[in-house]
Amino acid sequence: MAVSLEPRRNGVVEFLYWLWEGVDRTIFTAIKFSFPARFVSPFGFLGMLTFIVFIILGISGALLMFYYQPILDRAWDSVQFINDEVPFGFHIRNIHYHGSNAMVLLAVLHMYYQYFSGRYKIRNEVLWMTGVILGVVTILEAFTGYDVIFSERAELAISIAASLTTSIPLAGPVIRDAALGSGFSDFVLRFYAQHVFLLPIVMLGLMAVHFPRFLVFDVPMVMAIAGAILITGGVFPIDLGFKFEPTVPPGVTVPEWYLTGIYAFMRTQYDKFVTGLLWPLIFIISFVLIPFIDRYKKFSWRERPIITAFGITSLAQIMVTTYWGFYISPDISIPLVERLVIDPVFFYSVMILLVPMSFGFTYMMIKLANEAERKSKLAKNSGPKKVATLNLSEKWINWLLVALLAFQVFLNIAAYNAAITGMNNISLFFVGLILMVFAGFFHIYRYGMSEQKNAPPPPPAPVADEKPKLAEPEATSQLEDSGESGKLPEGQAAPEKPEEKPIAPEVPTPKTQADLGVGADNNPNLGAGDLNKP
Repeated sequence: MAVSLEPRRNGVVEFLYWLWEGVDRTIFTAIKFSFPARFVSPFGFLGMLTFIVFIILGISGALLMFYYQPILDRAWDSVQFINDEVPFGFHIRNIHYHGSNAMVLLAVLHMYYQYFSGRYKIRNEVLWMTGVILGVVTILEAFTGYDVIFSERAELAISIAASLTTSIPLAGPVIRDAALGSGFSDFVLRFYAQHVFLLPIVMLGLMAVHFPRFLVFDVPMVMAIAGAILITGGVFPIDLGFKFEPTVPPGVTVPEWYLTGIYAFMRTQYDKFVTGLLWPLIFIISFVLIPFIDRYKKFSWRERPIITAFGITSLAQIMVTTYWGFYISPDISIPLVERLVIDPVFFYSVMILLVPMSFGFTYMMIKLANEAERKSKLAKNSGPKKVATLNLSEKWINWLLVALLAFQVFLNIAAYNAAITGMNNISLFFVGLILMVFAGFFHIYRYGMSEQKNAPPPPPAPVADEKPKLAEPEATSQLEDSGESGKLPEGQAAPEKPEEKPIAPEVPTPKTQADLGVGADNNPNLGAGDLNKP
């Protein structure tokens, strides 16, 4: 049985259309949403995907607030209760944690994609500046989130934040007391208030200015991102870590990956304000001002070599310092403090060496890209190049939809069985697969709809050139039906044939001597002129 690709508006779809028409006069519809009818690159709407993850974090965080207690001696225990005792608490906490990492990663990817594509040049300076600030606030939001657990890892992050704010000249102690309080009890409560209220309000305000009027909402890609978060939570479930005890020395730990770069600079034992605040501040300000620094008229990264090289350098330094922040010498014979120290001469030498290497890599890539473009133009001039495409027939589309639907049913049963048997990470993994399969199902259905709309019209029916046959006499047809060609049915007389009448009366023609048997051979004296005489 084939699956019809015709669009159907059932009750749910009719309700959604009614709801959409009802909010037509609100501020919500001032933003124009575009729902792609085919696959488009997700790099073009990474900002929208980041906002979707922000919504996921808001929902999961609100559910966690029902059981979390922002009190010093209860914070870690309440998170453990959520993780182990609350129904689906393990799932919600892993979604929230990995969603925060996904949001930071998507924000960074979105910023660098806009940077290399030159999108900030088309009167988008305000969008770019608010986007960079929004990325910084996103990192602060994630930072305060994992601090409210108050584990040993959170205590390390809080101690670093306190030392950094204290190192600020003049206003440092005042900022520390306002943001962190005067003790561990104040730390938990104030970080909790910043995480669930203050920073989200700032982010929403920046989003209101940052978002353009035209947004792309790709349902399969949204489902794929959500599924990837759940699959990551199932494969790499986050642990609680050790509870912080003021009387117990903390173990060896490092901050989250988006802060290990700053942590690596601080481990060089230079001034904390310079390494922990001044260098990151210079980096942020340079990115904020890049629309006014970039004087190139072109948009392509190949046409802006200096700006591209600067971006490649920043990426290389971020990756190197992030790895360096995670690295701790495994030699346990060395004291812990010495294991954490990074040789500043070697560290900054590598940072300086990355600059010419990144510039050389940039110009090499530009040369290779220009050469590839030149070859493609030559190939185009020599003739059209055949591009391999995968075109599915309606039959294959139907079979794929049925197969994905059956696989979806299997995954639902597997996720349910894993949940009721206590295999939380397996059930979370299966739920992520369900979302991924749904993304594939929706994309194939969308592909089938687009193919149906773009299908060529059927060819016209061929016109027959045969001449119509004359109808046979009725008697002949009756004879053929009876199966006897020489006999008539009993009791039926043969029809009389009509007399054939001549069309015109015959006109007698005069006979010549040739017709009477007199020829030239019989009378040699007969002339040629006498042959025509009667």
